[in-house]
Amino acid sequence: MDSNLKCIVCIEDEPEMIDLIRLILGRRGFEVKGATGGVEGLKLIREEQPDLVLLDLMMPDMDGWEVYQQMKADIATKNIPVIVVTAKAQSIDKVLGLHIAKVDDYIAKPFSPQELLTSVERVIKKA
Repeated sequence: MDSNLKCIVCIEDEPEMIDLIRLILGRRGFEVKGATGGVEGLKLIREEQPDLVLLDLMMPDMDGWEVYQQMKADIATKNIPVIVVTAKAQSIDKVLGLHIAKVDDYIAKPFSPQELLTSVERVIKKA
């Protein structure tokens, strides 16, 4: 295992989307671990202490904002950067995400592989 390999946890209720993200980022040398819900995702974040979290907002068991709030409330996970990846692309959601909740970036689905890569690389570099 390469210690320089950046670990990314992707919390997304659609397994196909996790596979797609794993494919896009895996080619650039990122290790992507997927969780198909908020509860599972939080557990994975605590176990892995990833370099970055990709977080969907609309999930059945616990929505993305709740996951985000729990992450930020926990001393062990509060400094892990978060990129929201969601189909909720109204500008109000983006404003809430970036300015109120202070997520590190916000990507609307559907996104291009380049858009995802650019965002991930920028946020990880900044962290």
